[in-house]
Amino acid sequence: MTMKNIFNAVEAEEVIGRIEKLTVTSLPKWGSMSVSKMLAHCCVTYEMVYTDKYPRPNRLTRLILRKFIKNSVVSEKAYPKNGKTATAFIIKKDPVFDTEKARLIAFIKQTQASGAAAFEGRDSHSFGRLTAKEWNVLFYKHLAHHLTQFGV
Repeated sequence: MTMKNIFNAVEAEEVIGRIEKLTVTSLPKWGSMSVSKMLAHCCVTYEMVYTDKYPRPNRLTRLILRKFIKNSVVSEKAYPKNGKTATAFIIKKDPVFDTEKARLIAFIKQTQASGAAAFEGRDSHSFGRLTAKEWNVLFYKHLAHHLTQFGV
């Protein structure tokens, strides 16, 4: 997978362009999420950065996440199809497509406008301090995985 830079305006717009190609009737190539659930699922990553919607894991859980999960999230190795996800990322209700699409695009624009410097050494919800490069991989890889899932 070629890792784009979500902090770069041109590359962030490329990702947004892929999101814009989605329609309410887009179907996944694998998995069972609807397109609106996928968009809401992708928003969770940003909600963990920009809101207090999700409680932070306790110290023991964060230690376990850092030791066993962090590398798979912040390394450039692609996610497997139909992989496990954290409970917070499971979207139960079918959200409104246009609302979730707009929210995700707004989060991407906010992240790009903040820039890499704002994320260098920033504490993540689950993994402790990350470099700007690790944040970029976390953001971009997740988006690319699910946009590919929906054929865009």
